[in-house]
Amino acid sequence: MEYRTLGRSGLKVPALSFGAGTFGGQGPLFSAWGDTDIAGARRIVDIALEAGMTLFDSADVYSNGASEEILGAALEGRRDQALISTKLGLNGGASRKALIPGVEAALKRLKTDRIDLLQLHAFDGTTPVEETLSALDDLVRAGKVLYVGASNFAGWELMKSLAAADRHGWPRYVAHQAYYSLVGRDYEWELMPLGADQGVGAMVWSPLGWGRLTGKIRRGQPLPETSRLHDTADAGPPVDDERLYRVVDALDTIAAETEKTVPQVAINWLLQRPTVSSVIIGARTEEQLRQNLGAVGWNLTSEQVARLDAASAVTPAYPYYPYWREGGFRELNPPLV
Repeated sequence: MEYRTLGRSGLKVPALSFGAGTFGGQGPLFSAWGDTDIAGARRIVDIALEAGMTLFDSADVYSNGASEEILGAALEGRRDQALISTKLGLNGGASRKALIPGVEAALKRLKTDRIDLLQLHAFDGTTPVEETLSALDDLVRAGKVLYVGASNFAGWELMKSLAAADRHGWPRYVAHQAYYSLVGRDYEWELMPLGADQGVGAMVWSPLGWGRLTGKIRRGQPLPETSRLHDTADAGPPVDDERLYRVVDALDTIAAETEKTVPQVAINWLLQRPTVSSVIIGARTEEQLRQNLGAVGWNLTSEQVARLDAASAVTPAYPYYPYWREGGFRELNPPLV
């Protein structure tokens, strides 16, 4: 497993992380993702740790907290071998009143004394960023949280938070858990240049486009009966059908050339993008996990990357498209590499 620095921090994280949204199976959305119990989670953790996938990501809202509980039970006796990332604030907001008890409850569910990476699951526009960051600073000083990050922030929300942290000497967000895939490249328009400039590493969620790049969806064929998209499509990011099929056609060709699977190619493309620190993969079965682990240890050629870039390209919205037409991002110091 390759390890990368998480943004502008000293924390090394694996290029692939495990997303524990498949643990628990409670509620209409998460039951469609998976229903892994404690015994199954222990086997998943065995495989992950053996492969060097040491970072496990969860959230308080995943299966109403059951995901964290199962992850904590699966890591009992080997907590020091793993990094735990979890998220708060999607429902309760990011006030001091919500964050302090929220972290205490997460620690109990996870059966641990610290959270390695705590991310705010969404921006709370009703709470001053100074209140949020001050509370996070207290949690870091108490040793209950080691690093902080954000998730699903707009560019201005992330930059406002970073600026406030710099003014007051509070912990900066070193990670941004964001949606990014071959059929969802909006991350590149503003969040990627911001991450490169400000030292915020991307933790990519849904790298297979909300289950659309599994290799089972193709032009002219009905959606497989086993696809979770029957139940979850409306909850995820939208994708234009023609663009999806264009990307899948390119993935099929390159998968044949590389003798890899379509998901492995799609994930490997992400691993070569600027600012990406780790790609979060989920798995309902042990075989799915082993297959996804095959996305590391090799690289697409620059020519294959260019073909996937072309197949997945879309013109950004204003004010980004003038720069895109000129060949890329606004000039950065340091530049994107």
